[in-house]
Amino acid sequence: MMIEKFEEIIAWQKSKELTINIYLLFKDSKDYGFKGQIERASVSIMNNIAEGFERGSKKDFKKFLYIAKASCGEVRSMLYLGLELNYINQKDFDKFYKLSSDISRLLAGFIKTLK
Repeated sequence: MMIEKFEEIIAWQKSKELTINIYLLFKDSKDYGFKGQIERASVSIMNNIAEGFERGSKKDFKKFLYIAKASCGEVRSMLYLGLELNYINQKDFDKFYKLSSDISRLLAGFIKTLK
């Protein structure tokens, strides 16, 4: 099956879900530096998938998927910090850590298919 638009990409769909949940989770946070960083990292995942796809070349798409995958790592790193600072509880940490790990695995698989 040929993907015709980035909205069909499962990793993009899951990253949009992650982003919305991150925004909701930290909407009342007063640590604006932390809040902004984790929000930007999560948005970066979905936007790099979209931008790379829209570039129209496998080479560019793969480059942007690597950037999106790196942003997944940044989100997971920030989740650890949020847990340690008691900004989030263990249940939320586990939920969003798993989601970001799943996205990272999907991206890694997608990158392999573009080689």
